[in-house]
Amino acid sequence: MADGTGHDTTGMQTPSYENLEAALARAKLGVSPADLHGSVTGYLCAGGHGRAHELLAALALEGDEPGAVDELHAMLDGLSGDVSHRLQTGEPVAPLLPSGSLAARADAMVDWCRGFLGGLALKGELAEAVKMPEIRELLEDFSQIAAMHLSCDDDDDASLHDVLDFIQSGVARLHAELAPARRQ
Repeated sequence: MADGTGHDTTGMQTPSYENLEAALARAKLGVSPADLHGSVTGYLCAGGHGRAHELLAALALEGDEPGAVDELHAMLDGLSGDVSHRLQTGEPVAPLLPSGSLAARADAMVDWCRGFLGGLALKGELAEAVKMPEIRELLEDFSQIAAMHLSCDDDDDASLHDVLDFIQSGVARLHAELAPARRQ
């Protein structure tokens, strides 16, 4: 898990939400950091791989500013390396959320789930996988979160943590369930 400096215990560089948000703005990409992190996580969870330029191409994202895109590629390589490492070692993958209000974090969590589902779908291998009841149920749960319109107050912090715990365990379970399909 990333600490406040953007570093994690695996030694890989993971950008903070705010740093990634600034890099995305400089590259003129119309995607939120949470959505992008979710998309990358879903894509890698479903068996995708690649470096930043390949991930952005798979996600159909192209920046307009060459220097800013290089900076974004470096951040995305660190982010995807961290997510890949966590998936392979069974460590939890936590959604990348801003360090702001509960409402901002909850909105970003919803964006993350939308991105995650989109990233999973990019591999095109879910048609067979959804025939398995556990995968279908997990995808339905993620879809429900992605469809939420949240209004939060400070008393809902524990609820957000419960949903984030579900997301972390759901990502791990999906990755484990999809792994045998990737080996075939």
